[in-house]
Amino acid sequence: MSTACPARTSSLMDDLLGLLRIRIKRGVNLAVRDISSSDPYVVVKMGKQRLKTRVINKDVNPEWNEDLTLSVTDSNLTVLLTVYDHDMFSKDDKMGDAEFEIKPYIEALRMQLDGLPSGTIVTTVQPSRRNCLAEESRVTWVDGKLVQDLVLRLRHVECGEVEAQLQWIDLPGSKGL
Repeated sequence: MSTACPARTSSLMDDLLGLLRIRIKRGVNLAVRDISSSDPYVVVKMGKQRLKTRVINKDVNPEWNEDLTLSVTDSNLTVLLTVYDHDMFSKDDKMGDAEFEIKPYIEALRMQLDGLPSGTIVTTVQPSRRNCLAEESRVTWVDGKLVQDLVLRLRHVECGEVEAQLQWIDLPGSKGL
């Protein structure tokens, strides 16, 4: 029997490309799940990570303006956003979901765009049957940062959209892009 030396285990920082900050801005015309309204919150999942916003009571057009930050190790992963209605005495009702790819945003980040005038549109993602975009999504250079605005049409529900924005955070010591 030969005993091989154990390979150096990689730390999270070795695989980490950076952090993706998802600003959950607001919901528009969300489904009613209680008597006349809903108490919505959003859950964001990517890989094994799961984050959620606060509950906004009795509002089908909630304004969260909340930042959720995910660690990115694979630019091919998709983000799943699910809206729920918070219920005090029973299981929370699902109010639809939407999925989006981060790859177009990551590819734009890799372009090294320093020096572009603020407001420059770097790339756009068109709505299609393969994504949940309600309208064209622009990746824009704003004040030295690349942001992507998304309007996501919720699936598996009668109505509703969620507006979000992506922003990148470089982490010193990470693998980087």
